[in-house]
Amino acid sequence: MGKIFYDLSQPVYHNCPGWPTYKMTAVTYEAIYTNDLFNAERIDLNVHTGTHVDAPFHFFPYGKTVDQIPVERWQGDAVLVDLRNKLKLHQGILPGDLAGYDDLIKEDTIVLLNTGWGPKRVKWDLEYEHEWPYVTGLLAEYLVRKKVRGVGIDTLSIGGWYEGTGRPCHEILLSHEIWALEEVVFPDELMKHKTCYLSAYPLKLQGFSGSMVRAVAVVEE
Repeated sequence: MGKIFYDLSQPVYHNCPGWPTYKMTAVTYEAIYTNDLFNAERIDLNVHTGTHVDAPFHFFPYGKTVDQIPVERWQGDAVLVDLRNKLKLHQGILPGDLAGYDDLIKEDTIVLLNTGWGPKRVKWDLEYEHEWPYVTGLLAEYLVRKKVRGVGIDTLSIGGWYEGTGRPCHEILLSHEIWALEEVVFPDELMKHKTCYLSAYPLKLQGFSGSMVRAVAVVEE
C-alpha cells in the first residue's frame, strides 16, 4: 500500500485553448541559451486559462480574491463523480445526476465532476468551445446545502456558454465562498476510485479573481 499521485492539470503553452473571447496565450523568450547561456520565458495569458480556480471576486466586486482565501481551503477530501457517457451536448447537470454519490458528499468535501469532456481539448473545435455540459443553478443550490468546499469540472467553465447558463451556478456557489476548479484532467486510472485527496493551490496573485493551478489528486493503493 502507498500513495499514488495523479496530475489533473491541462498544459499551458503558446496559443493553447482558452475562453473563446479572451486574447490567446502568448509565450515569448526573454533569454535563450544560444545567446545568453540561460533560458527565461515570458507568458501573456488570462488567469482563467488551462486548469484554474475561480474565487468569489470573479463574479462579485466585493468578493474574496484568490489571495484572500486561506491556503488550507484549496485542498481537501474530494468525491469523484463519474458522468462519462451519461450527458448530451450542452446538457445541464442536475442533483439527480449525483444521486449515487449523495452519501459521499459531506460538509467541506470537494466535488469533482468528470463529464468526459476533457479529452476533447485536443480537437479544440466549436463543439469543445460551446457545447460542454455545465452545472445548473439547481445543482449549485444542492451543493450549497451540502456545504461543500469547492466544485471541479473538466470543461472550460462550471457554467455553460449560452445565455442564461453561465451565471447561475457561479453566482450561487461563489456567493457562498465555494470556489470553482475548471478544465480538470481526469486520468482513467484515477476514476477507479470514488474519492481522493485534492490539492489545487493558486498562485498568490493579489487582488485576482482566479489563478492557474497545478491540481493533484492523491489516493491510497
